[in-house]
Amino acid sequence: MANILGKVRRRVLTPSTSETRLAVRGFPEKSQESRELLEAVGGSFLTGFAYAAEAAAVGEVERRLESLERQFQGFAYEGAAMALAIRDGLPLGHRHHITDFLAGPAEPHTYMTYVGVGWALARVPRFCWPAVTSGVTDPLLRWLVHDGYGFHQAYFQTDKYVRQQFRERNFGWPADAPAGYPARAIDQGIGRAMWFVGGTDVTLVTNMINKFDADRRPDLYAGVGLAATYAGGVDDPELRALAARAGDCRAQLAQGSAFAASARVIAGLVTPHTELATRVLCGVTPDQADRICQKSIPTEDPDDGLPAFEIWRRRIAEELAEALPDQA
Repeated sequence: MANILGKVRRRVLTPSTSETRLAVRGFPEKSQESRELLEAVGGSFLTGFAYAAEAAAVGEVERRLESLERQFQGFAYEGAAMALAIRDGLPLGHRHHITDFLAGPAEPHTYMTYVGVGWALARVPRFCWPAVTSGVTDPLLRWLVHDGYGFHQAYFQTDKYVRQQFRERNFGWPADAPAGYPARAIDQGIGRAMWFVGGTDVTLVTNMINKFDADRRPDLYAGVGLAATYAGGVDDPELRALAARAGDCRAQLAQGSAFAASARVIAGLVTPHTELATRVLCGVTPDQADRICQKSIPTEDPDDGLPAFEIWRRRIAEELAEALPDQA
């Protein structure tokens, strides 16, 4: 019976793979190689989602995820987290899937798990949000949920969130959020999605960002830096062009790149592209970027109204600014 229920959940909940195809989304194709990479990322996300939608227990999900190609495992964990968070929000059944997921081998993938929870928020009614976010217990990393939400909205509602530059003003979660900060964290996810929306074409992506108000660009560039480092799709000259075109947002671009490098280091999923992008965008190795991220974590609650997450990001950006290579 459990197996039958799992198959029904998988069929009902899992989005169609066609939704990840650039042609269906209307995103530009820079090259066949770039298209295949981005579609492989989307396919891995949906594979993880399907595993988690069907599984009777999170241990089963983790065993299947670990069999996937290392380059794409993180995206599969993100998709699995989306499905598990949606299951947490369903009116019947177990309500602690994300908690159980993070208590096991998924713990090194906390970054991607929280991002996946944000995807779930975009797909369920608001009255389900308390249950969906019940496993989000880290007060520092909870802003990655907004990143996931922002990515989803920019990816699936591109006209509204990217071309019309819509901004969330009354997000409503968490209840104790500093005024205005959810919108900033969502912008980080929108920037990350724009790497996909622009088909990893540096000129297209940066032109889109530079149409936004100047006060939004640092967070958008941070998202781009994260995506360019974690997902890839560009070579050394393109990464250097991205760094140059970031202009005054160069340090924020590096901060996002460092986040991506740290996420891959912690999960043991560093790839040659991670190493290249971190060196070009941050001026350090992935291991060094991870150490900078870890030592920059605030040990006390800030008293200036900013969340610890933002203080953390600023510290990383400030330290990396001193290590950034000359792009001339």
